[in-house]
Amino acid sequence: MGADRLRRGRGRAWRLPVVFGCGAVLLAGCASIPNSGDVEPVKASPRGDSQVRVYPVAPAEGADPNEIVDGFLEAMTSDDPDFAVARKYLSKQASQSWQPADRTTVLAAAPDPADPQGPSGPDGPGLTYPLYGEQIAAVDAGHAYQPVAPEPYNGAIHLVQEKVLDTKEWRIDDLPQGLVLGESDFQRNYRAVNKYYFASGQDWLVADPVYIRQRIDPVTRMDPVTQAVKVLLEGPTDWMRPVVDSPFPTGTELKRGTRTLEFDDRNALKVPLNAKVDNVGREQCRKMAAQLLFTLRDLTSTRGEQVELLRQDGSSLCVLSGDQAEEFAADRTSGSSDSPYFIDAKGRLSQLSASSKEPIDPARVPGPFGDGTLPLGQVAVARDEKHAAGVSQDGKSLYAGSIISAGEVGDALVVSEAVKKEDRLSAPSWDGNGDLWIADRDPKHPRLLRLADGADAPRAVTVDGLGDARIEALRVSADGVRVALLLSEDGRTTLQIGRVERRGPATEQTVSVTELKAVAPRMETVTAVSWAGPSRLVVVGKEAGGVQQVSYIQTDGSTSAAGVLPGLNQVTGIAAADDEQQPLVADSDDAGIVRLPTGANWQTMVKEGSSPVYPG
Repeated sequence: MGADRLRRGRGRAWRLPVVFGCGAVLLAGCASIPNSGDVEPVKASPRGDSQVRVYPVAPAEGADPNEIVDGFLEAMTSDDPDFAVARKYLSKQASQSWQPADRTTVLAAAPDPADPQGPSGPDGPGLTYPLYGEQIAAVDAGHAYQPVAPEPYNGAIHLVQEKVLDTKEWRIDDLPQGLVLGESDFQRNYRAVNKYYFASGQDWLVADPVYIRQRIDPVTRMDPVTQAVKVLLEGPTDWMRPVVDSPFPTGTELKRGTRTLEFDDRNALKVPLNAKVDNVGREQCRKMAAQLLFTLRDLTSTRGEQVELLRQDGSSLCVLSGDQAEEFAADRTSGSSDSPYFIDAKGRLSQLSASSKEPIDPARVPGPFGDGTLPLGQVAVARDEKHAAGVSQDGKSLYAGSIISAGEVGDALVVSEAVKKEDRLSAPSWDGNGDLWIADRDPKHPRLLRLADGADAPRAVTVDGLGDARIEALRVSADGVRVALLLSEDGRTTLQIGRVERRGPATEQTVSVTELKAVAPRMETVTAVSWAGPSRLVVVGKEAGGVQQVSYIQTDGSTSAAGVLPGLNQVTGIAAADDEQQPLVADSDDAGIVRLPTGANWQTMVKEGSSPVYPG
């Protein structure tokens, strides 16, 4: 098999990548376009450059089977309308049954056909070309990205001879459903977008990441803005559906024939909808408009300032501005400070200035957490920045108290009975509801606990699918419907995200974490994690055989080369703010408490300290 996979030098079909180009995309000037020279084969876009366009070539008359297979694989990487050229490589029946939008299989590199098997196959006379590769992800029909630990991909393409006009030509009559792309071609053709829905029973929005086409969608012929609206109206992804709601009436779609939506010179957008919304009330419409504004904010170079929803007859249903939409943000209850906190060398909770250009003396917070009455080992600051929760230096006890006024710390809210410090309490975490979460790592009685309002009696939270793994650390999202967990098992620590499901009235609410999914399956071990926006995590870890690195990972598990951050040695903690513009802060055994401003390298803020955190 290995020889077959390395043998691919027999002349791949030609595709013409075109880079746009003077006036549209300027790299460092504009070179003239050569009008002579040889055409060279291209197997895959080396860096997933979104400005590269691939124009497929139809099969030549009398093309041999190798050329048919190669030409089809190349044509799948294009933006050709309805994949019309790709379909020319298929038999009539296969062209009718092939649904490229059903699924996208993502391989580490372009799929690699081996030598054909034949001259007959299980489906009759013809040739079968095995397809090999290493699968790293898939995108389903709902546009959801699903990473997998790298695993062998085995597909096949079957060819027969079919009459085309007056001659018999080789054509593909059996093939994998959907698209099969190398990672670089996937990144060139697709882009991530967050669509937004309301947390069930709440009035704040939750990000639900999906992938849409970078340019015009070959199947729907919609531009990216219209695609984003369409996928929002289709409803949440399967994983997110149990914990979110959408105020759009069932069956709401764009008005028939809508393929292009554009913001005008005032950054305002009009969205024509079908008759399902004609009788929607004002408050419901405002929520619908907020979903659209949040979904579209990352798709344009300038922030969308206004969305107007239109009834089927073109009349205005409601108008919402970008500022008005902010009342539905999940982090709207956060304090006004943009500065992180940390525990100094004497166990006191202090606050840094992340925006200062020069290191300054940190300010200790008021109250028992800042005056040294109760030396801390781990800490979490509530999102309103009025309270904090701290774990004692021996890891045994959890306390909560004010950080805006003096006072005494009451009795411990949680006490671990574990013998060893490393088996006791994890760092705590606050969610957007004001609830406090913590894990007791006691091998005899491991448990995940939630304290409503940060003060009620701790209640156990069940974690479906946890098995024998132990929760080492956790971070709850600002919206309160997702939790990032570091799970240790068999000497390995992995990153998983669980869905937080709440049942019953607030006073007797039952909370569980369900449907754990791996977010960083390529990483051998993960050391630390923090939320870094509505659908992004910053992760400290390393791949098998690699070195420790700090990188951004989307909550759906997708990554990009741009997500890898400047190197930093011996990182034991990481913190990011809800506001993605704020610098990262990390705890490094080598450098102390450091920050990473935009466009710069890591800078030391304090030489001695630990547990850097932003509110949350």
